[in-house]
Amino acid sequence: LHEDVFIQSDDGLKLHATFFPRESAKVTVICFHGYTSEGMSDYIGLSDYYLRRRGYQMLLVDERAHGQSEGKYIGFGCLDRYDSLKWIDLFLEKCNTEIVLHGTSMGGANVLMTSGLELPSQVKAIVSDCAFTSPKEVFTHVLHTMYHMPAFPLIQISDRINRRQAGYGMDECNAAREVKKAKVPILFIHGDADTFVPVEMCEKVYENCASEKRKLIIKGAAHAESYYKDMGAYEHALDEWLKLHLEHA
Repeated sequence: LHEDVFIQSDDGLKLHATFFPRESAKVTVICFHGYTSEGMSDYIGLSDYYLRRRGYQMLLVDERAHGQSEGKYIGFGCLDRYDSLKWIDLFLEKCNTEIVLHGTSMGGANVLMTSGLELPSQVKAIVSDCAFTSPKEVFTHVLHTMYHMPAFPLIQISDRINRRQAGYGMDECNAAREVKKAKVPILFIHGDADTFVPVEMCEKVYENCASEKRKLIIKGAAHAESYYKDMGAYEHALDEWLKLHLEHA
């Protein structure tokens, strides 16, 4: 059983998520998907782990301009981090459970950027899977490696357009900078065969992270493939991390 949940963002957008409730659950996992995806697409595998095996609730968020959520411009974590606070507040009002944030790709960048904000004490742990540092750095990497094009002047032009139309710069919030303010423990997961978001970005963010941290690098995993490449290692890392930081793990 699941239900649709809606909130309004600070800039007036109607945002959607799919909620999988569980009676008397002590933990809610709020999940954030990757670029051009939606909440119900990226967590099919992990939903069995969280819902059935751990007995948690799950909230699968459609980030702005994705799925059923409104928005003309994608937030790339820079805007979505403030939406994340709204979802956290909703669940503190709704059921006041312990909260885990889990993000994949763009959603991973979102939860890392969210970690730099002042978070309620009920947010106990963060899981970031194949997150990029910033839109500027990931697009620069893609231009170089996939299209063999120089970043200049395309990135600078895009940055100006993005500031004018979407309201934020492409390096305005960078996960590697934001985690310097993090207080919530963060588990970093990345595949060493990721050609879209290179594993070096994970290493850079990990080094800068100010909170308690752990890192899992999955051999041979491409972008967003770590869970399916080595489910045993991924779930073992989650098991240990959640038991370490949740009262009701």
